[in-house]
Amino acid sequence: METLETFWEMLTATEINVVNAVARLLLSMALGAVVGAERKRKGQIAGVRTFALISMGACLAMLLSIYVPQEFLGLKNGDPGRIAAQVITGVGFLGGGAMIHMKGSVRGLTTAAGIWITATIGMAVGVGMYYSSLVATVLTLLVLVGFEYYEHRAGMGQENRAIKLTIGGIVTDIAPYAKALDEAGVHLSTFYLTYDYELRTTALTLIVLAPSHRDYMPLFDTLAKLGDTRSLTLSSQG
Repeated sequence: METLETFWEMLTATEINVVNAVARLLLSMALGAVVGAERKRKGQIAGVRTFALISMGACLAMLLSIYVPQEFLGLKNGDPGRIAAQVITGVGFLGGGAMIHMKGSVRGLTTAAGIWITATIGMAVGVGMYYSSLVATVLTLLVLVGFEYYEHRAGMGQENRAIKLTIGGIVTDIAPYAKALDEAGVHLSTFYLTYDYELRTTALTLIVLAPSHRDYMPLFDTLAKLGDTRSLTLSSQG
């Protein structure tokens, strides 16, 4: 019993010791891995290993921030937050690397935000805020999983898509295509036409704005029947 009390005192001590340092590193690794598992489940490049290392690194930076003024003579009045403050700046570069820019669209914003909050959770563990870090991890998973489900059910969010058709013949009127999009609840932002008079084909590109997670298959079937459709493709942005 006395051993457990001593262990608990070392674990919850304000000053850094071997017991609470190792425990905080292990806890930060576990919490980071949990968030990383959710991101990996969504097919993101940054996954369990990346998030675990980010959380541990932030935790270790926080431990160093506390340990240096604690142990070394002449640094009793040092600033424990100086090293930790640089973690936020460093994590910003990692977040920027997680974002992918593709023809005007940006992907990876949620993963970048997840990297930032995971580093902050690691810092909270490093300073000994165990309960706060656990609650923050649960809330992060709630945002990533629960709010995504809500957005999907509520039909929230719009995204740009480019529907490209190759049509036999020279198409001079796109009104039937615009009508089909309108009836499907898809907004036509603009369109582009390219004529090949030698092959007698028309390349029609429709830039549309539609709800995220939309099923395009019924719309494709309607569009394909409007003319002599040779090919039909969908891309994220025109």
